[in-house]
Amino acid sequence: MFEIFFDLVFVFALTRVITFMAGSPGALTLAQGLLLLLLLLYSWSPYIWVGNLVRADVGPVRAATLVAMAAIFVAALVMPDAWQQSPELFDAPLTLALAYVVGRAVQLVILFWASATNPALRSTLRFFTVPVVLGWVPLIIGALLGGAAQTALWTVAFLLNIGGARIASAFRPWQLRSVDHFTERYGLVLIIALGESLISAGAGPRAMAPVGPALLAALLGLTSTVCLWWLYFDRLASTASEAVSSVPGERRASVAGDAYGLAHSTLIIGAIYVALGIEEVIAHLTAESAHPGRLGWEAATALYGGTALYLLSRLVFRRLTVGTVVPTQVVAALLPLPLLPIGRSLPPLAALTVLTAFLIGVTWFERRMDRRDERSDPARPRLR
Repeated sequence: MFEIFFDLVFVFALTRVITFMAGSPGALTLAQGLLLLLLLLYSWSPYIWVGNLVRADVGPVRAATLVAMAAIFVAALVMPDAWQQSPELFDAPLTLALAYVVGRAVQLVILFWASATNPALRSTLRFFTVPVVLGWVPLIIGALLGGAAQTALWTVAFLLNIGGARIASAFRPWQLRSVDHFTERYGLVLIIALGESLISAGAGPRAMAPVGPALLAALLGLTSTVCLWWLYFDRLASTASEAVSSVPGERRASVAGDAYGLAHSTLIIGAIYVALGIEEVIAHLTAESAHPGRLGWEAATALYGGTALYLLSRLVFRRLTVGTVVPTQVVAALLPLPLLPIGRSLPPLAALTVLTAFLIGVTWFERRMDRRDERSDPARPRLR
């Protein structure tokens, strides 16, 4: 329960990225929002490894994790102004960078404490710590410089973190003690992200009329989110966890890291972008929108591009765990991309209706595949 509490604070930070991108939607803002999401996700995922190695809810580990929760909460509060510098000593970009550093530093402290009696973990940490600490330098310098330099340097910080961590784990793999704990944590964050992102889209900073087209758009958004939930949790989650559990030895940690640390994380990013697209549709249907006609490129990219990212990430995740992907699934995952210019030219409600109809069709197709497999091989267990 303590870990779920921690994850709720983290998902709150993710939804604040929606607030940031919705403030002035544009190509640059969407890219900056993606950078914030990546930095958040790859600062949170090591805490899953922490919880897999030590009890996170007792003793000094709980105290340290509470410090990390406070840092993530502070980062979430200033997230909408992540590129807005001010004459104050600690403006939003610098506060965000320092909060990120505190969160990563707490991870390292906990892990080094846990490795006191674990030489293999200590060896892994020696490789892992170097790129993590090096990533702090461009993060803080970028926050001080602001503007395009901030975007470029924060991208460098992310690449140092993810690239260095991947190289380090290749030389010294992490230890995975409980596959069930590991996969459940990722699944819980995804389902919280789907739910909280939908709440953010419906009850964000923009007022939404409770009747008329905006209400219909909210219901369509709910339907789309249910489809996204079904495609992962009903079709894949438990089977993927079982597949990872069956991988022998140290390779299990590598497979889990690739499938959940990479593919599963982009599932969450896709869900966040879909939520942003739903919020933009609702905003277009209220008096707050200055352009009530077509949906526009930015909102269509979030809506359709986020859906494509979610579906493609799901297939990559499936390939890394279960190992089977059929060509028709790849075609279905790519289809939102050619639909994007069509959605951009449609009225907002019509664009969301097209996307919802598409997702309903994908879920129907996947369910039909299930039934066909069951008829052809009754002894084969149903993919879940």
